[in-house]
Amino acid sequence: MTAPVSYNARVRQRFAEPQHAGDLEGRFDDTLTACASASDQGARVQLTVGLEDGLIGAATFRAWGCPHLIAAADLVCERLPGKSVQSLENVDLAHITEQLCIPVEKAGRILLIEDALAMLGAQDSNR
Repeated sequence: MTAPVSYNARVRQRFAEPQHAGDLEGRFDDTLTACASASDQGARVQLTVGLEDGLIGAATFRAWGCPHLIAAADLVCERLPGKSVQSLENVDLAHITEQLCIPVEKAGRILLIEDALAMLGAQDSNR
């Protein structure tokens, strides 16, 4: 039997009241959306960014999975406005993992966010 996972205060707060969950609902003329999933983990994350003058104006997410995934997606979306899509590969997910005290066994959830960020960058370079 495995021990129950404990969540730090930041994870509990972001899980209970995510600020960036949902859709951009037509607020931007130019948007990019990417989705990554791991069916073996029962986890999926979708990231959407709205672009203004070549920079990210806002970011939202939809996530299906554990509180760590939802909290991490919310924190990532908080940090994206003002960045270029090309800079998404430089988002410091290790720092986010540390801030949220995400255990090693949940690292796959963070990799989903990394995959979605990479897909957003690839979409932008293919336009």
